[in-house]
Amino acid sequence: MAVRPIRVFGDPVLKSVCAPIGEIDEGVRALVRDLVDTVELPGRAGVAANQIGVGLRAFSYNIDGDIGYVLNPVLVEVSGEPTAIGEGCLSVPGLWHDAVRYPYAKVVGLDLDGNEVILEGEGLLAQALQHETDHLDGKLYLERLTPEERRVAMREIRESDWF
Repeated sequence: MAVRPIRVFGDPVLKSVCAPIGEIDEGVRALVRDLVDTVELPGRAGVAANQIGVGLRAFSYNIDGDIGYVLNPVLVEVSGEPTAIGEGCLSVPGLWHDAVRYPYAKVVGLDLDGNEVILEGEGLLAQALQHETDHLDGKLYLERLTPEERRVAMREIRESDWF
């Protein structure tokens, strides 16, 4: 169990589509422990496996003190009027921009015992479900910004001390 370092913008693992998890073995169990340990830090709503350098479909979440994980998550439903909402990302540290998200989202996946997990909700949970499944599909929230907002974000990235 460990808090793993977060990969940042520019790392190719963040642009790669994550592979589905097949057998739930000790390696997958260790990944889940690391994902949960990593998301428990203050200010973190979610961590996708590729953000810690693992190209498998899994993420952890920490929404209002409710901490959990899901394996092989699939975003099966979104609804409501998409709106721009303030969003940040651990892989793009220090930036905060309005990304277009649906107000409701539903994800279906598995737990470590192979049982179906359904996560659904509105507000921050809906935003996190969309954000984390995007990560697993090789997309950063920057792709959800308007073209003008994206130009501003890219300038901020180039001027950041971590890039």
